[in-house]
Amino acid sequence: MIIAVLLVSRTRRDLKISLLGVLISSMAYLINSSTMMAPPLPWRIPIDFLSISTTVWAWVFAHQLFERRIAKPLLVTVPILLTLLWIIAFTVPEWQWFTFYAIRLLSLALVIHLIIIAITGRADDLIEKRRRIRMYLPIFVGLQVGGVLVYELFFGATDNLPSVSAINAMLILILVLGAGMAVLAAEEELFSKPAADKRQARPILNLSPSETVLHDKLIAAMKEGQYRIPSLTIATLASQLDTQEHRLRALINKQLGHRNFSSFLNGYRISEAKEKFADRALVDLPILTIAMDLGYGSLAPFNRAFRNETGLTPSDFRKTAIDRN
Repeated sequence: MIIAVLLVSRTRRDLKISLLGVLISSMAYLINSSTMMAPPLPWRIPIDFLSISTTVWAWVFAHQLFERRIAKPLLVTVPILLTLLWIIAFTVPEWQWFTFYAIRLLSLALVIHLIIIAITGRADDLIEKRRRIRMYLPIFVGLQVGGVLVYELFFGATDNLPSVSAINAMLILILVLGAGMAVLAAEEELFSKPAADKRQARPILNLSPSETVLHDKLIAAMKEGQYRIPSLTIATLASQLDTQEHRLRALINKQLGHRNFSSFLNGYRISEAKEKFADRALVDLPILTIAMDLGYGSLAPFNRAFRNETGLTPSDFRKTAIDRN
């Protein structure tokens, strides 16, 4: 049912692909680990492969749901490494002990990374429903997937105790119900296209009196250059504006169209950076100095944000802007 709804929904394409991967590989895992649904031999091999790929699909899905880019080398290396380990396990019997532990350690590393990105990105996230997912997903994924992997590393993959199987089944049920509720409820806020696509056509603001006051205070703070403060968080900004954090999050998300606080700050920071790069008087000012003056802790996040906003590297943009002027 979840797969059927997902296929006909308006969920963005990257999320559809990764979530389908999660669902199909999870089905394979359930079949592969069942004592009553053991597949016939010709199907056992692909089902086993799909089963061990569950953590990879979950890891990719988490990145896309939380709108985090995966480095291309990592995105290529992880599936290839997993596939090679699986092939060795089937073709070189004497190496099965090594591949057993290697596959589970790799999967456990992906689960740990998934939990880290969910927790560390919560403060920057402006979507309330996704913030709740960031809080609960690490708990249940850590308990279910991480728990199974740790158990198998210490006790092997067979002869699970009935109590362990019962706990595992309950955690799977909770995860499936959570995924089903999110997908079947057609959560546009979670699965729609990223903010950059929506801000272009955002209608005139329809603010309540209290939102109008908060909006004016926010714009005034940005004009004063508050966005240049290094490591500025929404909690700090809310305190400076003498308002509650959830009210400021709602204003920036629902009225201004930003899904992450860093996206909101980048709008101001990149706009100022473009002005400086086009200024002939500042042509010799190092890019790193400009990035640091705008509140970035290092050059890499500035370069990423600038390229996402303009499609050009800072140096290419400066060259084009100076030549044009």
